[in-house]
Amino acid sequence: MPVKVDAQRLLRRLDELGQIGDTGDGGVCRLALTDEDKLGRDLLVTWMHDLGLRVDVDAVGNMCGTWPAGATEAPVLCGSHLDTVRTGGRYDGNLGVLAGLEAIETVISSGAELARPLAVASFTGEEGARFAPDMLGSLVYVGGMPVEQALSTVDRDGVSVGEELARIGYAGPMPCPARPPHAYVELHIEQGPVLEAEGAAIGVVTGVQGISWTELAITGQANHAGTTPMHLRHDAGYAAAAIAVAVRELCPRVGTVGRLDLHPDLVNVVAARAVMTVDLRDTDEAALTAAEKALGERWAEIGLAEGCMITARRLARFEPVGFDEAMVDLVEGVAHEHGHTTMRLPSGAGHDAQMLARVCPTGMVFVPSAGGISHNPAEHTSPEDIANGANVLLDLLVRLAQ
Repeated sequence: MPVKVDAQRLLRRLDELGQIGDTGDGGVCRLALTDEDKLGRDLLVTWMHDLGLRVDVDAVGNMCGTWPAGATEAPVLCGSHLDTVRTGGRYDGNLGVLAGLEAIETVISSGAELARPLAVASFTGEEGARFAPDMLGSLVYVGGMPVEQALSTVDRDGVSVGEELARIGYAGPMPCPARPPHAYVELHIEQGPVLEAEGAAIGVVTGVQGISWTELAITGQANHAGTTPMHLRHDAGYAAAAIAVAVRELCPRVGTVGRLDLHPDLVNVVAARAVMTVDLRDTDEAALTAAEKALGERWAEIGLAEGCMITARRLARFEPVGFDEAMVDLVEGVAHEHGHTTMRLPSGAGHDAQMLARVCPTGMVFVPSAGGISHNPAEHTSPEDIANGANVLLDLLVRLAQ
């Protein structure tokens, strides 16, 4: 498409949205379905209405703005999410939503006539930082989780998705699962160091690696730290530490212990209980399954040796996803036409796109993350890279809708 996005307008919107949940250090905390999330949603809805988009909200709070407003055909959809982790940055998720909005505004301003409508979506709870699993909204959107199960999901304080949607006013009337779009494209920051290291301006995403999240509850026995001999302890803290080491040793690709809580959490008391999470990821389903099996056997050995009881609860499990080859080729071709260097790579992080790939041709566009940093207030992508990605997204949407 010969016209370009207004990069300055996109940057202004990113900045305005980034002020909602501003943590004072350049970061953003806008956990799913909190008051901050509501304010971010309200701002997005305002911008959508200003452009004359039809705004639909479904039963789990997924939001979709469609142009033309009266269109009933399956749209070419783009988007991402507005929620962040507790120590998030300004670009993760937000860029995909606001660049999609910018692309649609550019098409409207150009007077272009397309054969299919365009739409931009913001999916609920992509991060999984408050309500597991991650990509919860898009999973329900494509029929991968029943609405009732999603609404009954609770956070660490026992508050449910359904309660919070009602409280913030985003329990919508649209049904789930939704009718599949004609195609889906998601622009996202890489959240890793590869594009920057390789000098590539655009990442052509081939798929998303599989994800396995497990919560382990380890029960031992509280005792005095000074009088209980090491060989007579049932130390839940030690068992948790041994499992964390095993995660690093046994995972062929990536494994992370991101949360570890001890009780009674006192300096001079052997821990009676530990709750921890294990995040395993791999591009190969067989390798991911093997890592799960090996780790399960190891934590059983650790629990037996330490005299601790270990129970596991699955939080999320998604197989690796490969994107439609024609969409991958299209992303690469458009990026080359724009004069950008490209690199094909899988995504190490989960994205709403992996859920949409179940129901329609799906592609992803990556732009570099400075220093490979994400889920961190220092998260940054240059204005030039933002403009490059947004213009590639614009061209892709127009071609798919023609």
